[in-house]
Amino acid sequence: MHRFTYPADQFDEGNLDKSIILTLVKKHEGMVSRLVKNKQYYNGHHAIEYKKRENDAPNSKVTCNHAKDIADTATGYFMGNPITYSNSGEQDIAPLMETFDIANVDDVDADNALDMSIYGAAYEYVYAKQGEAIPTSKSISPLSTFIVVDDTIEENELCGVYYYKKKNSVKDTYTYVATVSTASYTYVLNIEESGADVFMEVTEAAEPHYFGEPQIIEYLNNKEAIGDFEQQIPLIDAYNTLMSDRINDKEQFIDAVLVLYGSIMGDDEEEVSKAQETLKKEKLLELPADAKAEYLTRQMDENGVEVLRKAIKEDIYNFSHVPNFMDENFAGNVSGVAMEYKLLGLEMITKVKERQYKKGLRKRIRLYCNFLGMKAVLLEAGSIMATFSRALPKNLQELSQIVANLKGNVSAKTLLKLLPFVEDPDYEIEEVERQKAEDVKRQQELFGAGANTPPNFEDEEEEEEPAAGKENAAKKDQEEEDQEKDPKEKKPAGGKE
Repeated sequence: MHRFTYPADQFDEGNLDKSIILTLVKKHEGMVSRLVKNKQYYNGHHAIEYKKRENDAPNSKVTCNHAKDIADTATGYFMGNPITYSNSGEQDIAPLMETFDIANVDDVDADNALDMSIYGAAYEYVYAKQGEAIPTSKSISPLSTFIVVDDTIEENELCGVYYYKKKNSVKDTYTYVATVSTASYTYVLNIEESGADVFMEVTEAAEPHYFGEPQIIEYLNNKEAIGDFEQQIPLIDAYNTLMSDRINDKEQFIDAVLVLYGSIMGDDEEEVSKAQETLKKEKLLELPADAKAEYLTRQMDENGVEVLRKAIKEDIYNFSHVPNFMDENFAGNVSGVAMEYKLLGLEMITKVKERQYKKGLRKRIRLYCNFLGMKAVLLEAGSIMATFSRALPKNLQELSQIVANLKGNVSAKTLLKLLPFVEDPDYEIEEVERQKAEDVKRQQELFGAGANTPPNFEDEEEEEEPAAGKENAAKKDQEEEDQEKDPKEKKPAGGKE
């Protein structure tokens, strides 16, 4: 981990000491040999390439690039899926997410994760493009980047430095171009060396950047900033040597010496040379009855070599905690719990990566929120949380059962985070509510928009009773009127006609 310390009381970001920056750049340049070696091993340039053999013996140079396999596997497992963001408060983080999309932070995260695996550290530069008022991010090489902190126990960041060398073809000299970012200003320095003389100029005056912190972000792979395969380089070299010697032995076996017993191939060199050419061409050798011929070869213990090869390969993956997915132990369909046990070592180192990466993410969110604040987009950086997901095949049926069983006991947002195909839980919850509202509206339109209220039967009964009374009264009046008109028709009780 290339972090340099500078006394806090002597650092003045408004009046930067340029000679100190030159000293730190030269010191850092002399310390990156370890990082260069890691990059070479990732690219497949191993120590076996420089192996020499004497006496024109076979010299095969086999490179088995376990370094790249380990780095790519660890990176894919850690950052194969994009990071998702959520807000623990009530503010809308959509402006920040849109800015992240414009800056392609998913690609930057993938580049950072690979640099962490190779070098043990990664660096990101947050800046505003020229002529644009939108922040963006760029992954920069750890070979030419470092952070300067103060001498307090908190190790507060004072500045970040990114430099590169360019050659002056006219003077045949090199010029260092260093970009120094403090909490408020950005400097661009030109440092030219010519023998013992050092010429330095500030090509650009100190410009305010309005990000509120140094624009360079550091991401560590672990506390010691060690790459995923760095400590296994000796084992990788041993494996390459074993495989190369194995092929050399095969070549020596093919080029074995032919020994003749009781016979010679000629009386002089010319006859011997002709006999050798005839033997190579016709593959036939004529010998006397009591003579014999055989090849002089070295016996090879293939079983022992194979056992050693497997042992070295197993140690490479075991000590790196990155499993070999081509191994027979990963064959077949296994349950989620069994797979988690097989990936326990990889999960442990990935948890460390995740904790270290979140420190850098929090700074990235602060830088973006500070810049967006100038555009009246006020966001609380502390309430924005990042969520990582593992890039492994998921048993969706098993996950759906877990979600169904936890429904009612766990919030919907937390349950949706368990599903790998849900990137934004807040958006998914809003879409579900909107879909439910549309379904209710569609049903109302289908069965009638009016309220289906039952009739009031009590009012109907009250209306029927007065009508029946009027009808009975009218019938009785009619009977009395008929009797008055014709009293003879009235029969006496119990009488005769």
